[in-house]
Amino acid sequence: MSRILVVEDQPNLLRSVTQALSEAGFESLGVASLQEARLALPTRIDLIILDVMLPDGSGLDWLRSLRQEGNKTLVLMLTARDSVDDRISGLETGADDYMVKPFALNELIARVRALLRRDTRQPATVLTVEDMTLDLLNRSVRRGGTELDLPQRQFELLAYLMKHPGETVSRQMIAEHVWKESSATWTNVIEVQVNQLRKKLHLEGLPPVLHTVRGHGYRIGGES
Repeated sequence: MSRILVVEDQPNLLRSVTQALSEAGFESLGVASLQEARLALPTRIDLIILDVMLPDGSGLDWLRSLRQEGNKTLVLMLTARDSVDDRISGLETGADDYMVKPFALNELIARVRALLRRDTRQPATVLTVEDMTLDLLNRSVRRGGTELDLPQRQFELLAYLMKHPGETVSRQMIAEHVWKESSATWTNVIEVQVNQLRKKLHLEGLPPVLHTVRGHGYRIGGES
């Protein structure tokens, strides 16, 4: 089931959109501010429905920062601004689609489905975060032009982290998606593997790329 984050500060509209998404078979999470949206991002989100004007900032500015961090989550912008220049600005900032308020909920659902279909039809086989590239088909990793030799488990761990660039990934998420186990008994093993992977990614003259977020987990890319 696809998980959709709705960021909208109008309570009635937020309630209507999240309810419509749930009735259409999606798992929806509604928040009213960018601060709440940031807190939701460490969890898996397949698509963000994002209002432009929010009480604690601009949705466009937040989207721009997400893209700069390497976050490629699908984003559908919602706005009351209907000029061509506004739509162009939204798309050039990194939005995947753009809807002007007021809108029909059934059209919104149709656009969400179209975006998710497009995303699954074109799975990425080459992942890139900052100066690092991972090829899922050739099972190769390069950083700053240097090819790295990683054992199978560390390759899978790095691939999972690079699929969530700029996001904090918990040990529990790694256990479930890389080790295919839900038990917390893997915590120490994961910590050892992360530390070994970090050493291999640390190359002279290059900044750290694998960060520990104390009390929460790990993050690939972004500032330390």
